Amino acid sequence: MPTDSMLYSPDESPMSSTVPFLNANTLAIVLYLLIIVIFALVLNRFLRALSNLLIKPAAVQSRSEQLREQQTRALASVVYGVANKVVWVIAILTALDKVGINPLPALALAGVGGIAIGFGAQNLMRDIISGFYIVLEDQYVVGDTVQIAETIGRVEHLTLRRTVVRDARGALVTVANGDVRSVANLSRDWSQSFVDVGLAPEIALDKPMAALEAAASELRGDASWSQALVDGPRVLGVQSYDRTATVVRLQVRTAPTRQDEVTRELRRRIQIEFQKQGIPVASVLRFELTNPQSLAAGNPQSTSPQ
Repeated sequence: MPTDSMLYSPDESPMSSTVPFLNANTLAIVLYLLIIVIFALVLNRFLRALSNLLIKPAAVQSRSEQLREQQTRALASVVYGVANKVVWVIAILTALDKVGINPLPALALAGVGGIAIGFGAQNLMRDIISGFYIVLEDQYVVGDTVQIAETIGRVEHLTLRRTVVRDARGALVTVANGDVRSVANLSRDWSQSFVDVGLAPEIALDKPMAALEAAASELRGDASWSQALVDGPRVLGVQSYDRTATVVRLQVRTAPTRQDEVTRELRRRIQIEFQKQGIPVASVLRFELTNPQSLAAGNPQSTSPQ
């Protein structure tokens, strides 16, 4: 009986039969991981292009347009940053599963952490989401004059979390974006104001109306003020009438936030025109009751005209 077949041969080791299997398996894993990385990179490129759609390029070289572009670029960067992290987390978890590491404990831990953060920072998330819509919908930008609740002022700073407004007192008021339920933007397109003029009720209206038209026309024709005007000033007519006064209303539309200075100038010109033509304004004689007991006793000095 030949004994050569019973001798140990290194060339026929059991490990030698597993080498091709390990090489093939390793190659498949590496190929699979490479596909995951390539897919994540391509998806991130797509998300970058998608987030760039949020950017609103400045149509003109004005400060407000440039600020709008900067804010939308920051918003697009935040959106892309969040999406990019989500893509890579999913890619890593998928890769862990392929190499034999169970990703469920990591997912469970991330879920518990997310719930804890959600409960602890729900106000922060509400502020950020509200700020996202403020920027996305272009509700206001830095430099706009706005009214938020009882606060009226100029927006000094705007982030996804808060809005900082400089009010009429000069104070900086910080408003959390989540608390912005309604906002009035006083700086868009044009502003509007009304001027009420009280006339003596016994005089005819022809002469005062002509004087008001003359004052309005003079303001419209002034080159130093015409650039601040959008429409008017125009005389709307009698706003109210009683035995104390006839109130005539004028309307003027101006460039944003310039309504106060324009109406002050319009009132000045109306006063000059009325004084020039000798047109009386309403005069009300008011009596203030100072001593009801003496008045009941018939003492006429108990009232004082003002």
